[in-house]
Amino acid sequence: MKAANKKTISCYVLIILHFLLGIGAFIGGGFLILAPNGSLLSMPLSLLKYSSFHSFLIPGIILFLALGVYPLLVAIFLISEKPFPVAEAFNLYKNTHWAWIHSFYVGFILIIWLTVEIYILQGIGIVHVIYMFLAVAIQAVTLLPSVKGHYTY
Repeated sequence: MKAANKKTISCYVLIILHFLLGIGAFIGGGFLILAPNGSLLSMPLSLLKYSSFHSFLIPGIILFLALGVYPLLVAIFLISEKPFPVAEAFNLYKNTHWAWIHSFYVGFILIIWLTVEIYILQGIGIVHVIYMFLAVAIQAVTLLPSVKGHYTY
């Protein structure tokens, strides 16, 4: 990493987007784990009628980890820029900090999550549109030259 390379506003925007996604999914997934019947989020089990799930436990765990914990970790490491060997193993761009490409991965995970959720629910709501916008925003900001340039060695 370039020693005098200060974070740009775009870098901070990306970090904020990850925190917004991560905190929401951490809380939502946590509520689904604590009450797999969906009662804490006023979600009836009938929402799962087109899925292979009988409760919200497994979707809650996936939401909690993949879209809660993971984006929060990415955000923390986008701030600190510290190494993390396990994550580095999945870095396709060895000349960039691992959190940069993992930021892009978070966007893909969110797009996949939303696509599956829309399929299972057999419908789309405003929340899906908002989160799809968030997914695209995370990927777009990740690809900005100022962001990639900051995280390039």
